[in-house]
Amino acid sequence: MRVLNHDFGGYPYPLDLSRQLAQNGHEVVHVYCDSLLTTPGGKHRIRRDDPATLEIVPLVLDEPLAKYAFVKRRRQETQFGRLVATEIERRRPDVVISANAPLDTQRLIQRACRRHHVRFVYWLQDLIGVAAKRILSQKLPVVGHLIGHYYLRLEAKLLRASDAVVPLTSDFCPILTTWGVDPRRITVIENWQPVNEIPVGNKQNSWSIAEGYDKLFCFIYAGTMSMKHNPELVAALAREFADDEDVRIVVLSQGLGADWLATQKATLGLDKLILRGFVHFSEMHNVMATADVLVAVLEEYAGVFSVPSKVLAYLCSQRPILAAMPLENLASRILSEHRAGLVAKPTDVPRFVRMARQLYESADLRHELATNGRRYAEQTFPIEKKAAAFEEVLGRVMREPLR
Repeated sequence: MRVLNHDFGGYPYPLDLSRQLAQNGHEVVHVYCDSLLTTPGGKHRIRRDDPATLEIVPLVLDEPLAKYAFVKRRRQETQFGRLVATEIERRRPDVVISANAPLDTQRLIQRACRRHHVRFVYWLQDLIGVAAKRILSQKLPVVGHLIGHYYLRLEAKLLRASDAVVPLTSDFCPILTTWGVDPRRITVIENWQPVNEIPVGNKQNSWSIAEGYDKLFCFIYAGTMSMKHNPELVAALAREFADDEDVRIVVLSQGLGADWLATQKATLGLDKLILRGFVHFSEMHNVMATADVLVAVLEEYAGVFSVPSKVLAYLCSQRPILAAMPLENLASRILSEHRAGLVAKPTDVPRFVRMARQLYESADLRHELATNGRRYAEQTFPIEKKAAAFEEVLGRVMREPLR
C-alpha cells in the first residue's frame, strides 16, 4: 500500500507510525511542516535502520508560521495545504493519513484526495472547531462567535466526508455522531510516544550538568504553552518555592504563555523561574531525566477535546507528573487511574501548589508515581500494536468504494 502520512505539527509519534508502516512493507511518505517555531518536534531524518520504502519530506513555508497573527496565519495555513496537495498530486498514494492540521489546511488536503481518487483518513487529535468557537466567542463576542461557528461547521463537514476518522479518545465519539459521522467509519486509537526513544535517564546527565541543574530539585514544564495552557499555575509554583534555595521551576517552551511568564518573572522578581526555548527532541530524554517532577497544565474549557501529548512523553521518562487539567480529560484519567501523577482542577491553584509541595517532600511518592508511569508506557505504547490498529483502518478503507 502506498501511504502518505501528513503530520502538520512535526511530532515524534506520527513519524513513529510511518517508520513502522514502512517496516511492515508499505511505501510511506512522511510529510510535515518544517516552519513551526512553537512545536518541539522530533528526529525527522532517515536512520540507518529505516527501510528503503520510507521517505521523509519537510515542507517549508516562505517564512515561519505566524501562530498568533490570525490573518497571516490563515494565509500561511492555506499555503501549506496547497504544498501538501501538490505532494498528493505528484505521488498519487493509495491513502492519505492527516493529523494535527489546521482546518484550512485539512480542507485543501481532503479536496486534493477527492480530486485524485485517494482515500482520506482523518487522524483526529483535537476538536479544533469546538475550541475555536469557545475561545473566539470569549475574546471577540460578535465577530469571534461568527468565525468560531464557521470553523465548527467546517470541521464537522470535513469529518463527515472522510473515509475514516481515527480519534485519539472515545470521548470524541458522541460529538462525532451528533455531527453525522458514520460510527462505522470511526476507530479510536489512543496516542502514544516512541517509548524506545525516551529511555529512563539519570538526573546527572550531560544536559543537567551543563545547565547547572544536576544538584537542584527541578519542576520542569516542556512543550507548547498556548492559550489553552494557563501560565499562572507555573507562576504559582515559582511563588510557592521562592524561599527554597534548592528548587528551580524550569520552563522549556515558546508561545503566549511563555511570554507572559517572562513578564511576571521580571515584574515580580521570580528568580527560581527559569525560562528558555525548546530543546531538540534528541535532548528531551535528558531534560525529562533532569526533572524531579514534570509539570502539565490544560485550561478547563479544553475539557475532553484536547489531550496533551507532552503527558504521554512524560510517562515514558519514569518521572512523577504534576498536572492541572480537567478531571474528565483522558490524560487526567490515565494519571489518576494508573497512579502515575497527581492531578488538580485547572482552577484550583491552591490544591495544585499543595500537591507540588507534597511531591517535593516525599521521595517515596515520587518513586511510586514514576514507576507506575513508565510501566503504563511500556505496556501501552509499543508501536507494533499501534501500527497494526492503523493497518486495520487502512485495509478497510481500501476495500470500500471511493466516496
